[in-house]
Amino acid sequence: MKAVGYTQSLPITDTDALIDIELPQPIAKGRDLLVKVNAIAVNPVDYKIRQRVAPENGEHKVIGWDAVGEVIATGEGVTQFTPGDVVYYAGDLNRQGSNAEYQLVDERLGNLRISPAF
Repeated sequence: MKAVGYTQSLPITDTDALIDIELPQPIAKGRDLLVKVNAIAVNPVDYKIRQRVAPENGEHKVIGWDAVGEVIATGEGVTQFTPGDVVYYAGDLNRQGSNAEYQLVDERLGNLRISPAF
């Protein structure tokens, strides 16, 4: 899957501050939803995390946690959501962010909501 991330905390003016990357598409297990991300928002926490949190052991860090998308798969323990639900949320800072095509989100996340119909 396509994503935007970084490998080291650099000034935003550096050409490698954020880079396009390819990552394996995550698989929903347990209480996780696999969300196909449709839209994201950028807020100050994204800036602060990128500036202050280095990725683990040379891995890529994907930021962005405010998102809306469609649930396309669920783990075996999910009880509150089904594929096809459109959800919005602010994700968990300890997991990969929403600046990607797909994101895993725990159904127990306190701010995870089904989007009202437009």
